Amino acid sequence: MVKIGIIGGSGLDDPNLLENYEEKEIETRYGKPSSKLVCGKIKGVDVCILARHGKKHEISLHMINYRANIATLKLLGCDYIIATSAVGSLKEEIKPGDLVFPNQFIDFTKQRKNTFYDEIGEVKHIEMAEPFSNDLRKILIDCCEGLGFEKHDFATIIVVEGPRFSTKSESFMFRNFADIIGMTAVPECVLANELNIPYQTIAMSTDYDCWKDDEEPVTWEIVQKTMHENSEKVKRLLLKSIPKIVNQD
Repeated sequence: MVKIGIIGGSGLDDPNLLENYEEKEIETRYGKPSSKLVCGKIKGVDVCILARHGKKHEISLHMINYRANIATLKLLGCDYIIATSAVGSLKEEIKPGDLVFPNQFIDFTKQRKNTFYDEIGEVKHIEMAEPFSNDLRKILIDCCEGLGFEKHDFATIIVVEGPRFSTKSESFMFRNFADIIGMTAVPECVLANELNIPYQTIAMSTDYDCWKDDEEPVTWEIVQKTMHENSEKVKRLLLKSIPKIVNQD
């Protein structure tokens, strides 16, 4: 039985959507995850939903226990992970409200626990040329197209430490290397790869960071407003794509 882990939630933990749901509290060798897991069925598919920032959005980006989060989804038997997140746009053509499906990342984080391979006595390396799941991304793109949402099929996301936003100089520099900027895809994507769980981000563009002179520099209020206005898109996309992910197997 295929099970899908969802990080971020995007309103899918609504009891009206989940069948036979229950909350599970998990402890891993890396500590507790950000929240209790809401596990149930959506359209007959087993899902486990994790609130990355906690149920009340109380955990800051740099304080998230990413290893515990990914290890928990592995312990619960998740075969795939779909993560939802807000990102800033570094390109004119990626507008606020657009959905973006990154296929590459650049790691600009500084102090996160970014590997499970920290036992002394054995050196391990993991291939990371294609960090995101091509199969998951294709399904999500096809479903997004069917729903008529504005989307971008490929993108490089630069992941910064947070919780602060960029300076203008940083934003202009990042534009040379990436298409969007976020704060959570690393180490989530890396850790999922280490545990052989296909991982894909659904990124929602909420702002133009601070490089665009004719736009207000990003604030938390702007991000919240755009996410609230567009979260229904992500919910509809997940509801449409979840059965297709299972049927590919």
